[in-house]
Order: sequence, then C-alpha cells, then structure tokens
Amino acid sequence: METQGREGKSAGRIVTAIVRILLGLMFLVFGLNGFLNFIPAPKDMPPEILNVIGALMKAGYMTVVSGAEVLVAVLLLTNRFVPLALALLAPIVVGIITYHVAMQTATIGPGIVVLLMELYLAWAYRGAFRSMVRMRTKARRELNQAGKFVERTPCNIPFEEKSP
Repeated sequence: METQGREGKSAGRIVTAIVRILLGLMFLVFGLNGFLNFIPAPKDMPPEILNVIGALMKAGYMTVVSGAEVLVAVLLLTNRFVPLALALLAPIVVGIITYHVAMQTATIGPGIVVLLMELYLAWAYRGAFRSMVRMRTKARRELNQAGKFVERTPCNIPFEEKSP
C-alpha cells in the first residue's frame, strides 16, 4: 500500500511538471510574439476587435502584458518562484477569458485550456497561497529601539501600539 501512495505522488508531480512546462512554453511563445511578431495576425478579424487591439497597442498595454508573459514563462520553465508566476499570470488569464467571452466566443477554446492549466497549478501549489486567502492574519509583535511594542503587518509595515 505504501508504494501505491508513493506512485500516486510521483505521478502527480510529473503531471504538475508537464502542465507547468507547457504553460511556460505557451506564454514564452506568445509573450515573445508580442515583441517580435513572428505569428501573423488573422486576416478576418472584425473592425471592432482591430480597434480595441490597436488602442491597447498604442497605449503600450500590450508591451507590458507581453513582458509579464515572458517573465512568467521564464519563472515557470525554470521552476523558480512558481506561486509568484501564477499570481502574476492570473490577471492575464482573466483578460484572455474576458476578451473571448465579450468579443470572440467562437475562439474561446485555447483560453479555457490556459485557464484550466492555471487553476490546476494553483491547486497543486495551494500551500503557497494559504496565507493570501486567510480572512484575518495576525501581525507580529516586536520591540523597537525605544523599547515599545511595534506590530508588523503581513506586508511588514510597522505601526506603534498606544499602550503596551
């Protein structure tokens, strides 16, 4: 029985690694495409979509998104700071899904796949997100140089207590 548990954990780690690498490769390709334009844009895009995309590119928004995609891809592919990469990727995935729901529902399939991969990895790394989803957290109490108690919040901003 012990070997079955070990094999299950091993298979889970392999699946997680495969999903992480595939998601990293996808965002590396599409992030680099934002800078290098090696994937041609579809020719049959409606004018409303071209107007939106043109405005986002003109404002520099797509450059920031492409840079974030490349950064996230490198983190995922190198298996470094994966929870941070997933947190950075979440709003991009929401943007992808929102775009397809609002403007091109016929092509939402790849967006759903990316969303499912993101959710799977978030579940696989759920331990790293526990402190983010707590309703309340306690600040750490420390003594400052004057001997007074100082509360340290989770983002490490000190504030002094009025009475010890």
